[in-house]
Amino acid sequence: MSSIHQRRGQCHCGAISYIAEGKEVYHSLCHCTDCRRWSGAPMVGWIAFKNEQIKITGNPIAYSSSKNAQRYFCGACGTGLFYRNEIMLPGLIDIHSGTLDDLSANPPDSQVMVKERVSWLDHFEKLPKFQTYPGKD
Repeated sequence: MSSIHQRRGQCHCGAISYIAEGKEVYHSLCHCTDCRRWSGAPMVGWIAFKNEQIKITGNPIAYSSSKNAQRYFCGACGTGLFYRNEIMLPGLIDIHSGTLDDLSANPPDSQVMVKERVSWLDHFEKLPKFQTYPGKD
């Protein structure tokens, strides 16, 4: 794989890594209840690539979260990594964008499942901001 449009990422412990080559299909922030429960976060970033664009090193564990969907995670550290659903997203693999080595280089282009968005996210920008933990700046 060449270095043009190459994204790299890994789980928290480094046991599983990946390289995505080429242009992503999309990068969305998902607000669905299923993603929130699985990730433990108020929303999840997903950056999608065609299956042939991804090279995965290591052995993620699959979890069938619904009839047609599999979520993949690291068995050593528990990091959520991938999502596949051949019925809804044929030929694509969604990657937890928070696992990218350089997340800032890949801003999201959309939000999905906003009907399930947590209402307090509407006021997210009004919250106080601290560079580190409060009192540790």
